Amino acid sequence: MIPPTTLLDVASLKALAEAAPPPPGLTPCACGLDTLRAWESVTEHRWPATQLDAVGTLRQPDIDEPTFEEYHPDGTRYDSVTAPIAVRYFPFNRCNVYRCRDCGQLLLRYTEFGGYYVDHRARAVDPALIVP
Repeated sequence: MIPPTTLLDVASLKALAEAAPPPPGLTPCACGLDTLRAWESVTEHRWPATQLDAVGTLRQPDIDEPTFEEYHPDGTRYDSVTAPIAVRYFPFNRCNVYRCRDCGQLLLRYTEFGGYYVDHRARAVDPALIVP
């Protein structure tokens, strides 16, 4: 999959998320990604690459190493379903943005690298959680 190159800011991410149809709810999409309300590990087998369109990136091209600082003003945590989507903070500042062709779900994805592992993580975009 070719990484997206269109740089998205807060306003454009929010507009994309608000234009997306609501999650399918009772009629789940074959992508199976509508349930990712918090960051979850997504294996290559679970990531339906042929069903997703890359729509942009939140990663600033002029920053070699984005911050690992997180933004949780209300005491949420990285894995909270109500954690704000703050594009200048980790892990959002390392994300590419995708849309499912079938259900319209907007998704964030980044790759966590450790000493001995690579972990692809994804989260559905809730426009109500996007903060400046």
